[in-house]
Amino acid sequence: MQTKRKKKRISDKTVFFALGYGLILLLTVFCLLPFLLILSGSFTEQSSLLTDGYRLIPKVFSLEAYRFLFRVPGDMLRAYGVTIFVTFTGTVSSLFITSMAAFVLANKSFRYRNVVSFFFYFTTVFGGGLVPWYIFNIKYLHFKNNYISLLLPLMVNATYLLILKSYMKNIPDEVYESAKLDGAGDWTIYWRIALPLSKAGLATVGLFTALAYWNDWYDAMLFIDDAKMYPLQYYLNDILNKSQGMAAAAAQAGIPAAQIPTEPVKLAMTVIATGPIILLYPFLQKYFVKGVTIGAVKG
Repeated sequence: MQTKRKKKRISDKTVFFALGYGLILLLTVFCLLPFLLILSGSFTEQSSLLTDGYRLIPKVFSLEAYRFLFRVPGDMLRAYGVTIFVTFTGTVSSLFITSMAAFVLANKSFRYRNVVSFFFYFTTVFGGGLVPWYIFNIKYLHFKNNYISLLLPLMVNATYLLILKSYMKNIPDEVYESAKLDGAGDWTIYWRIALPLSKAGLATVGLFTALAYWNDWYDAMLFIDDAKMYPLQYYLNDILNKSQGMAAAAAQAGIPAAQIPTEPVKLAMTVIATGPIILLYPFLQKYFVKGVTIGAVKG
């Protein structure tokens, strides 16, 4: 009798896991389908894409969109280099500054932590406006054609700061107290205790910050005129504008629109821009786990 019940429980458990994994697999396919259509469309000829629509397998295979984008490989590689430099430098600097500020604001020994937190929160509700911000950056900070203009505006995000502050407040006070009893100073506690115990929060904020830097083109549009300093997103946007101008000129000259690969170029741009950043997720996924402070309190 017990054996039958055990087999029934095992069978129910197997069915549950099979259904669960099947549902996850189905959702994964639905999530991957749009990107696969974009990837396939980028390798499809313009005329086929206009007449046959999007397909998982290109009906008429073509590399014309990528040839158009990489017609000057040096410029593309330079734009990649600028974006990689800005993303890496900006993300590391942002995490360092934001985590230090969050550590101070989460420290109960800092008397004015709530007042200072309010000033950070205030910036998320009210802003000075685009025109004063632009004039201040150009006239007083001299951001024109300067890499600082791509780094500084996104370096400190008040929302991420408050998130890290809340995360560090969850670290037990006993951990800090035991470190102080052992003679550790504030910098040692921050560097050797607060940061290691906040890996999950830092990874999450770092990923969002890296995505913001990687996808940023607006600041380049405002402050960068030198084509050699274009980041990837703005460089691709510039190519898209030129391709649309070519299509409009071709239409006026009586050239069929199907001969100008504007639609495949848009899809190829998406692949080029999003491909590398997607590779970042697997390395940070393991940090999206809560409970890293369990067991940190001394008995």
